[in-house]
Amino acid sequence: MHMLSHADVKTAADRIAGHVRPVTVAPGDGDGVSFALELMQHTGSFKARGALNFLLAHREAGTLPAAGVTIASGGNAGLACAWAARGQDARATVFLPTTAPKVKVDRLLGYGADVRLVGTEYAEALAASDAFAAETGALASHAYDHPLIAAGAGTLLEEVQRGLPGLDTVVVSVGGGGLFAGVAAAARAHGVRVVAVEPENCRALHAALEAGRPVDVAVDSVAADSLGARRASAAALEAARQDHVRSVLVTDADIVRARRSLWDERRLAVEHAAATAHAALGTAYRPEPGERVCVVLCGANTDPSDLVAAPRR
Repeated sequence: MHMLSHADVKTAADRIAGHVRPVTVAPGDGDGVSFALELMQHTGSFKARGALNFLLAHREAGTLPAAGVTIASGGNAGLACAWAARGQDARATVFLPTTAPKVKVDRLLGYGADVRLVGTEYAEALAASDAFAAETGALASHAYDHPLIAAGAGTLLEEVQRGLPGLDTVVVSVGGGGLFAGVAAAARAHGVRVVAVEPENCRALHAALEAGRPVDVAVDSVAADSLGARRASAAALEAARQDHVRSVLVTDADIVRARRSLWDERRLAVEHAAATAHAALGTAYRPEPGERVCVVLCGANTDPSDLVAAPRR
């Protein structure tokens, strides 16, 4: 397995420069905690970075076929893939289960994707995407388990570190591990510690560490729409074994409270996956006095209606 390196992340950063929105870093309340507002990224999540790096790398290598790219994902990865493909005048064929919400289908169509609804579960959509790639020669992308995808995600830490040169620790949510693996590779080069945060009942990385290899886990969390990978990538497991990384778990109740506090105190409407990282502060992870910490708020693709209180009469 190719161990993701800082060089991979730097190459990705050069490749996607000028095509993604540089992350805004917002200071905390004088407690040493800052927030990386990646929820403001194109398509509403960090996934745009990896999707673009993936497509541009293949275009540079002359391996982006006329059939375009295909992916199985009705979530952030699918949106990012469709957005990146549109920017490169490439075809994107996105497979979703028939149970996918209409709002996601509509957003994908808005990015110009060819949307195919297949089966009732993600696994069926994935099988259909793989078959489509085999039949047409389309380039098969992945939501997180690819070195180009992970390296693209890691460019986020490069930008955060430039904005916070004295950064000690970055706190990041983990699903399948693409963002985490990329961030960890860059963080190691800059002497920055990483706290990898998972919901208690979406613990693919935690389970992999315990088993010594990637294993399938049950998925049951309020953040499962984005962090619900059943298996962490091998790259994520390798990164989690490094001495600058700590893996922690948080409860769904803490995730919900963290998401609410980000809205009440900062008017940031984030998805539960983004709130997962914030939920670790003061619970699973307590920063030392004077420690400079940055929490990555990785996405905003959420229904904010449960955050906005009904007007008082």
